[in-house]
Order: sequence, then C-alpha cells, then structure tokens
Amino acid sequence: MSGSSVYHGEVMHRRLGGVAYRFVYKVFSLYLDLDELPVLHGRLKLFSHNRFNLVSLHDRDHGPRDGSSLRPWLEMLLRASGVELQGGKVYLLCFPRILGYGFSPLSVWYCHQADGGLRALVCEVRNTFGGMHHYVLAAGGAPLDWRAEYRARKVFHVSPFIAADIEYRFHFQEPGERLCVYIDAHTDKRSLLRTSIVGKRLPLTDARLISMFARLPFMTLKVMAMIHWQALKIWRRGGRFHSMPGDGLYQGSERVTQGWNAHGR
Repeated sequence: MSGSSVYHGEVMHRRLGGVAYRFVYKVFSLYLDLDELPVLHGRLKLFSHNRFNLVSLHDRDHGPRDGSSLRPWLEMLLRASGVELQGGKVYLLCFPRILGYGFSPLSVWYCHQADGGLRALVCEVRNTFGGMHHYVLAAGGAPLDWRAEYRARKVFHVSPFIAADIEYRFHFQEPGERLCVYIDAHTDKRSLLRTSIVGKRLPLTDARLISMFARLPFMTLKVMAMIHWQALKIWRRGGRFHSMPGDGLYQGSERVTQGWNAHGR
C-alpha cells in the first residue's frame, strides 16, 4: 500500500478485570505519508498541515511537541534503538484536529526502510492530563514480522482504573484495505483490558473529509468527552482508582520505552 488515506471504523475497549465493561464508538483516522504532507496541504482545500482547517495535522501535537519537523525527530528516536531508515517511507496513523481541536489517545508510526520492509513501530500514547510517551518496537534494524506479538511493560499512566504493573501486548496487521490494531493489557495471569482500532480504507479527498465530518462532527471533542464519561461510569460501578505519578511516568521508567519482546502467534 502506498499513499495517504482515511480509515473509517471504530474503537473498542473491553475491560475484563475488576469492573467488566465494554464500549465501542465510531471514528475516522488519517494515515499519512510524511513525505506527502506538502502535496496534501497544497492539493486539498479541507486539509492543512500546521494551519487551521476543517481537518488538519499539526506537528506540535506529535513527537517532541515543539512544532519542529517530525521526521528528523523520529529518525533520531529510532537511531537510539539501532534503526536507520535510509530514506524509507514513514506513515503516521492518528486522529486529526477537527476545526482546530485535536486529541489522539494512540497514534502509530509505521517505519519502513528504503527496501520497503518494516523496521519499527512506534506507539505514541497520550493521556488526558497532557502527558505523552513513546513505546518503540524495533529489533535493532532487523525486519519486523507482521505476524508477531510485541510486548512492552507499562511505564506511562493512562487510565486511572488500570494498575501500573501490567504488560502491553501489541498486534498489528499491515495497513491495506483494512486497518487492524489490537492492544491487550495483561497481568502475569490474565488480560485486564482489550483495545482495538479497526477501519476500512478510503481515499483522502475533500469529498471524503466533508463526508467524515458530516458523519462524525467534532469527533475529537467527542473522544475526549467520552473518555471522561466512560471513566465516570466505571468509577460509579466500583472501579478501583490508581493515582498518577507527578510526571505520569512510573518509578524506574525512561522517557521513551525502547526494545521489545516478540512472540510468534
């Protein structure tokens, strides 16, 4: 697959530990080739890069969040894990800003080398308290296997109803006509939370963007509201509350989680 696109689908959360709970909501995500951003900015009337529009991507919402160019930051991040992309394609999957407001709880960077092979996946996680963390899934420059399960210890506070001592288990399918991202939060004995993002690929055009806005007006604002609404319902059902560390990171963690364990499916 090449080229930027839109994925229209849904996000699902299913809690299995403590208070059992499940919710699903409709969303659309942008899947953007970083090298195409200038072209998209010029070609589309309803999408802008670093400017206000109906739909937009702002560099300061991702990576270092200082407004600097995203690709140099990403390459420096990957270099620390032994990955050199050598000019290969990078795609960013994220929720956009809509009419200037944006919140993307999970953004995924798909990082390819010049030969087209996948070399790294970076899960950029945000919480509602303004924090962000990057889980780098890489094998020191070796190709990654789409069929593998990737694991990382939780080091960043997201939900106040999920304890710190868990392991994330990531499953990805290569984005094509369908998008599938699965994340399980596990203790040593069982799964506590299952999250999925699924969608159908659509062309990134002005007509498609206005159609997505008509179907899901103010989607990003709704995502933020729904996070708090669902948290309130879990709390009222007796969910155990876990306080957040001062900077959102648990003791002994680093600012970036590097390295991974892969397990065949």
